[in-house]
Amino acid sequence: MATSDSVATDLTTCSICHDMYDNPKSLPCLHAFCLKCLQSLCKDKASGDRASCPVCRVEFHIPREGVGGFQHHFIVQQLVDREKERMQGRYCDKHRDEQVKLYCHDCNENICLMCSAVRHRNHNSGKIRAAADNFRCRINDDDERILSVIGSVHKQTEQTKQYAAEFLGQVEDVKKKVVATGDVVKHSVDDQINGVLLELQSVTSESAKQAESVREAYRLAIASMESFHTDSQELLDKGHPSDITRAACELHNRATEFLDSDITADKYRPPHVTFTPADVTQAKRLDLIGKLTVKTKEQSGSYI
Repeated sequence: MATSDSVATDLTTCSICHDMYDNPKSLPCLHAFCLKCLQSLCKDKASGDRASCPVCRVEFHIPREGVGGFQHHFIVQQLVDREKERMQGRYCDKHRDEQVKLYCHDCNENICLMCSAVRHRNHNSGKIRAAADNFRCRINDDDERILSVIGSVHKQTEQTKQYAAEFLGQVEDVKKKVVATGDVVKHSVDDQINGVLLELQSVTSESAKQAESVREAYRLAIASMESFHTDSQELLDKGHPSDITRAACELHNRATEFLDSDITADKYRPPHVTFTPADVTQAKRLDLIGKLTVKTKEQSGSYI
């Protein structure tokens, strides 16, 4: 069974030079080859000539600008770039031409045989494959623990969303209660205001009636006295002496009645109205609508 390394090597190896692709070009049949390999293969060909694919033998025409005009094989290039990155880790940092064979447990680094004989001679080292197997187990264990933590975090995330939604619901309920209680207080204050205003209106109406009654009494008295004045002047101006003697006693009695009666004794005396406001500063200190209490989940005993 082919390993992933062998498959990667097959996909990144040119079938002409049997080396890793260098500037891979794609033929019309989709097989890839190094540009330099195609140039060598078609060195005796001119643009427009026919040539055959070294793998499937399908013929193709050489482009006008030569084999360099073939489409760059980007997929193969990506595989080559990745393989180069992997291979860089297989060579020693100190001895560029030496592949790493051992792992130094004391220094936690891959080393080549030359490094093992010199700089890591007395260190605890072993084959990279064996060390990798041990690390693989540890990595798997760490990964499982990380996945467990991820699961816990996901659970806590959902729980947080649930708590947040519940909190917002509670806030809305509290808002409604605060507004409802405030409305009750407002209505109570409005009722008190309306009561005082109605009482003030009643006093005003009664006082207005009293004032009108006094004015009416004054109007009647004035009308009667003006009538006396008119009758008296008309009698004096136009009356015969016998008319004057006949009416004199009656007019005198009427005048005496007017003069003896205290016409202005019935005076309008409006009530004195004042208003003493409640101490609103005390109202500010009172919990007229209630008190808001905020507790954490731990304090309320409902934390899960």
